Amino acid sequence: MDIKANVIVADLTYIKVGQKWNYLCVLLELSARKIAGFSVGQHKTAELVMQALSQIKAPLSSIALFHLDRGKEFDNQLLDSCFEVFAITRSLSHKGCPYDNAVAEATFKTIKTEFVKNEIFTNTNELRQRFSAYAYWYNNNRLHSSLGYLTPMAFNKQLPLNFVV
Repeated sequence: MDIKANVIVADLTYIKVGQKWNYLCVLLELSARKIAGFSVGQHKTAELVMQALSQIKAPLSSIALFHLDRGKEFDNQLLDSCFEVFAITRSLSHKGCPYDNAVAEATFKTIKTEFVKNEIFTNTNELRQRFSAYAYWYNNNRLHSSLGYLTPMAFNKQLPLNFVV
């Protein structure tokens, strides 16, 4: 019996790379606050979201709910098809209500404070590589008060096997 227990929250933010803005898409596994996938690119597109989805290690069919805001990069046929194939329910924030995606917003505040602040990124590849290292640290070393001061990976070890993303 396949129990769909995972909830993913998603959002995008912008980061200065050289003289241009790049975009960071982060997918968080809600129960453990774990970065389950991410992607970096020069444009806010559905492909950027799909690249982040492709990093999720668990079968996409284990995702019960995918929560996101109402950005155009999240509201398109490419994602609709993916969600339909894997029977993932889409949940949208209410228009003009950032509190509906509070976990993603709080995570981006942390990322901007711990990772982006006072950093200079010269190109998209550098940003991608450095964020990959940060995501590893975030999941494996960073203690989260919301998880009883455990890391996301330590918290995940306490969950049933079918719940881990």
